[in-house]
Amino acid sequence: MPENPTPLPPTRGLGAGMIVVGWLAAIAMIAFLFNGWLQRQNNPNSDPDTIVVDGAPVVRLLANRQGHYLATGKINGVEADFLLDTGATSVAIPGSIAARFGVRGGQAIQMETANGKAVGYTTTLESVQLGGIVRRNVSAIIAPDFPGQEILLGMSFLRHLKMEQNRKQLTLRAYK
Repeated sequence: MPENPTPLPPTRGLGAGMIVVGWLAAIAMIAFLFNGWLQRQNNPNSDPDTIVVDGAPVVRLLANRQGHYLATGKINGVEADFLLDTGATSVAIPGSIAARFGVRGGQAIQMETANGKAVGYTTTLESVQLGGIVRRNVSAIIAPDFPGQEILLGMSFLRHLKMEQNRKQLTLRAYK
């Protein structure tokens, strides 16, 4: 056995480092793509298309894998994730994100939810937008104990629309 092994040339160590960096970059890219795919599975309507039929905007939404209609829209010009809920009387905003839309609660009210009774606070939203459908002065509730980051898009917005469901697609059309 030689007493002084021959050291590796500096370029060989650099090559091994580049291979490691290459593998890490490949793994990061795969994770990024997979995360995007998962997000599209949860919310296939992150940028809903709008067409105009007889002068009225029409938005078509696809159901997610759980059969829910999630869509990205805007409240007071700020991007928001909506969960369409025809069983909700009003638009309901979790208290943890209400400030993001520049809204404050007014009068306290007692609410009946799927989880029982809760307290909410009335408010009015300057605008709610889903695709090309925009409604102004929409009544809403700030629900301090409502979990999550999704806003329930309830009937205070949806009652102004004609809704038609066909298989896993929901068509929303604004009345003229």
